[in-house]
Parts: sequence; C-alpha cells; structure tokens
Amino acid sequence: MDAEAWNLPELTAFRTGRGLIRIPCEQDVPFTQRVRAIVDTREFQRLQHISQLGLVRRVYPGATHTRFEHALGVYHNAVRYLLQLGRDERFTAACGQPDAELFLVAALLHDLGHWPFCHPIEDMALDRIPDHEEFAREFLLGDTELNRVIRTVWHLDPLDVCDILVPQKQEPKRKLLRSILSGPIDIDKMDYLDRDSLHCGVPYGRNFDRNRLISSLTINRAGDGLAITSKGKTAAELMVFARYVMFSEVYWHHAVRSATTMFARGFFELREHLDLAAFFRERETSSIEQLRKTSRGTQAEALVEGVFGDHRGLFKRVAEYSAVDHPEIYNRLAYRKYQELVGLMNRLQAEMQSDTRRTEDSIQILIDAPPPRREVEFKVDVYFPKEERYRSLTSVSPVVEALARRQFDDYVKKVRIFAAPSIAARLAHCDLDRRILEITS
Repeated sequence: MDAEAWNLPELTAFRTGRGLIRIPCEQDVPFTQRVRAIVDTREFQRLQHISQLGLVRRVYPGATHTRFEHALGVYHNAVRYLLQLGRDERFTAACGQPDAELFLVAALLHDLGHWPFCHPIEDMALDRIPDHEEFAREFLLGDTELNRVIRTVWHLDPLDVCDILVPQKQEPKRKLLRSILSGPIDIDKMDYLDRDSLHCGVPYGRNFDRNRLISSLTINRAGDGLAITSKGKTAAELMVFARYVMFSEVYWHHAVRSATTMFARGFFELREHLDLAAFFRERETSSIEQLRKTSRGTQAEALVEGVFGDHRGLFKRVAEYSAVDHPEIYNRLAYRKYQELVGLMNRLQAEMQSDTRRTEDSIQILIDAPPPRREVEFKVDVYFPKEERYRSLTSVSPVVEALARRQFDDYVKKVRIFAAPSIAARLAHCDLDRRILEITS
C-alpha cells in the first residue's frame, strides 16, 4: 500500500489543487467536506478567539494570529508528511487508511483543549487547575457536535482520536503517529516556528528548509517513531537552531517574560475569586475582562492593568541570571514550584522595603524562573542508506549536540527579577545577588 492506495480525499485535494483554502504563509490547505464539518463545529470555532502566542503580542504587535490558524497549518503539514511517508513501505505496512485518517483528525484537533493564556497558567501547576488535555477529552468524548462529526462523518471512534492526543495505548503504531504530531521534527513545531516568526516580523523561525526536511522523512529502526534520512541532516540542524533562537529572542524575550510574569502573579492572586469555569471556556477578550474586573481594588490590580489596561505598564528587568554565568543563583531559583517562588518574591520585596524604609501594598517585585516542566529534548535518528545504519542526530551533528542534547531550558530560559517602573531604578543599585542568596539559603 502507498499514499495513493489510501484514497484520502485530503491528499487528493492537495495534489490536484482543488478544494483548497489559503492561510499564511501562502499555504494551500485541503478543505474537503469532512474537514469543513470539523472546522464548523462549535468546539473548533472557539479556537478563532484564542491567540496563539498570548502575551507575546504585547511586545510583538503582529503576533495576533490564533490557534485556529495554527491548527489549519498543522493539519496542512500532516497532509504533506503523509504524502512523503506514504512512499515508505514500512510506514504503509504499519498504518492503513483508518490510521491515516485518524492522524489527520488528530492533527487538526491537536490544540483543541487550549484556553486563553493556557501555557503560563499550566506552568504554575496550581491545584484545581485542569490540564488542557482534560478539556480536549471533554470536547471529544462528551455529548458534543464534534463527537458526532467524528463518528458520523469520519466514521472514527473519538476515543481513538483522544488516544493520539492524550496517550493511553503504547502500541508501536500509536507511538509512531504521536511522534509525528509531538516529537523533535513534528508537524506542530514545523508550523509554529514558521508562523510565529512570520507574524512577529522576525526571520529566525523561517530559516530552515522545510521541503528538504519533509522529503527526508522515514521511520526509526524500531518502527515506533519518526526519523530522517541523511539528506535531511542539515535541514534538521537548522530547525534546531531556529527553535533555539525563537525561544531566546521571542518566547523568552525579557519584555515578553515581564508581561507573562505579571499575568501569572495576577492570576495566582485572583484565582480564588475568578469564575474559572467561565474563564477557561470564554473568548480571550472575555477572560481578560473578567480578570480586570476581579483585580480592581486588590494588590494585583497594577499587574493586570499593566498588561491589559489602557496604558502599558510592564515591569522593568533589574537583574538576570543564566545557568552559565550565574549558576549558583540560577540553580536556587529555577524549576521551583510556583508557590515557593511567590514566597521568595514576598520575602525579597519585604527585604528591599526594609532597606528603603518604604512600604507598598501593591506587588512591586517579581521573580521569573523556568518552571519545573521542561521542554522536550531533541532526539531523532538519522538513517544513512549507504551504510544501512541509523545514528542519533546528536552523534553526527555538533550543532545539535550543543543546542539540544544538553538541557535546552538552561540556555534559553533565564531567571529574571522584574520591578515596578517606580522602583526599578533604585533596585538596579541594590545588591540583589546577596539578597537572593540570603532568602534562598
């Protein structure tokens, strides 16, 4: 069997150029009747009202694209990956047409459970805050329009779709499909690096050869994961570098992290007073409005208004620590539970107020540190046809060895101290290093 024998209308539409819709970046997305049936459901349409990058747009004004657009882009990549892997006899022997259809649906729905500002909220790992996977299960397995479309239009079991997104079964075929959706060279990264870079107005995420990488796709020796042939090695190296630079210059840009840290602390302080059921299901604009209303008259008001109010008032960076340059301070603050970090913020603010003999009711000092949950490391095998041998990419690439095999987070995610604009200048002249060592000893 090959991709032609699968008889998938989505692959046919891509090859013939019929029944397509256009999305940035000049991508033609196969839009068959059964794809439209999913896209038109209430559960999928909600993604039109959730931004892809959330607080990044407070720094990069063009970053207003949505998870809806991203989902279509990931599905577009899924079609392209299937066309390539359909030429691989081992892949087509393992995955029949129902598996290919299951993968297309999972690709389209991979962000189904996300809510507004999902990742900074999940990074705090707070009690009573569900993972976005729980919402995906609810939308897929509950009495929903989406559930009915998957069963009656696609003739698939929503439980199988859910198993790709929220893993349960560990059979090799399922692990293989998951690795294409969420792995080192997956369809998700290939879209968000390109799309986020385009909308942010930076070149960093677009400087790798997507076509070359896709044309090199194969499966690993065990048959349970994605791999590349040797001709895709350079393209994979450039993708690793693109991811590194996008984290360094966009996702963990100091001003983006200021906004993110302000939001996180504000949400933390207000969470007991928010209607969380509505917050997680509303449009992003409604969630922001609820947060602003709830913050009025509280010590979190300046944080929330500084991010979402009429006047931009982001906290200023007054100190920065990396794992390389300041390992002692970095290791004392990074990867802590968020509640512990809040306690340290309060202690640091009290110490600084004692020095200046000034007392503020509002939150004035914030600590931003990498959360306990780390990024997936870049592990992928390279197949060398002449040698008929697989080797890990890290063993044949000094670039990947340097940027991916070592702990990625330690290099791109820094510990930072932020302060309210009114006190930032004074704090810059204080001995923050000594204070931090004292409160963490």
